[in-house]
Amino acid sequence: MAAAETPVVQGPLWQGRNWAAQAGAGSIHDDATANNLGFRGGTVPGDVHLNQFPATLLEVFGDAWFERGHLSVNFKNATVDLEPVRVFVKQVDAEFAEVWMEREDGLLVCQGTAGLDNLARAYLHTIDLRAGDAAELKILQRATPGTSLGEYPLHLTAEKQFERFDRGLLSNPLPLFRETSKWGGVVACPSTFIQYLWGPPMAGLRPLVGEAVGLFGAIEIAQINGPFLLDRDYVIRSEVVSVGQSPKTEFLWYDTVAWHGDVAVASMRMQLRFMKASSDAYT
Repeated sequence: MAAAETPVVQGPLWQGRNWAAQAGAGSIHDDATANNLGFRGGTVPGDVHLNQFPATLLEVFGDAWFERGHLSVNFKNATVDLEPVRVFVKQVDAEFAEVWMEREDGLLVCQGTAGLDNLARAYLHTIDLRAGDAAELKILQRATPGTSLGEYPLHLTAEKQFERFDRGLLSNPLPLFRETSKWGGVVACPSTFIQYLWGPPMAGLRPLVGEAVGLFGAIEIAQINGPFLLDRDYVIRSEVVSVGQSPKTEFLWYDTVAWHGDVAVASMRMQLRFMKASSDAYT
């Protein structure tokens, strides 16, 4: 008798919010800028979509996901404000699953993996991060693998996460994103996690990047010795992993790790894409 097919766990339909629309002209989240680059409108930030996964991952992996879990996805198609999307999780074994997100009409938004421990299995650790000849880069010609993006002291504050929770802007939110959890603090939701590990290293990245419109291409978050709690002090260290290009973009991968004393608490792998059509280097 054939083995039973592993069921797919579905999350609820949720309308992603483009809360970065106020970033203004020059941002991929601005309607006019996005339209000029061939998008249907200002794009919903990728970190907003990742907020939708934890509730379903909690159902599959339990509380352990917040202590030693990872979520690793590559974005395939952008969405615009209020478009309903749904997450799917197909468990492969007790500590690993395939994950993806679809728009209500079935369009694939992102895909990857989630799991516990063994970060080497995570999707963005199993693919080739290189593409094209780095010598031909025009926007990222000053960025090279191994370049440090700096070390930054960090205090995770809770106010912005609380505001978004209270205004209904967090997709499929959990109480532990607003209330003190069993771990003794409020847990950082994915968008807060990403904003804190993405923002400070930009100070080190900006001198390496020419003028161009950027967007998230892929994101991996991992709790190493988690959860990643708010109202805590950390030090983050970040460095470039790889650079490359596609027909429409140049891209850069970098890793960031958050430390609490001598303990590595959380990490993020990020791919930033820079639109060639937005750069004077390609005109």
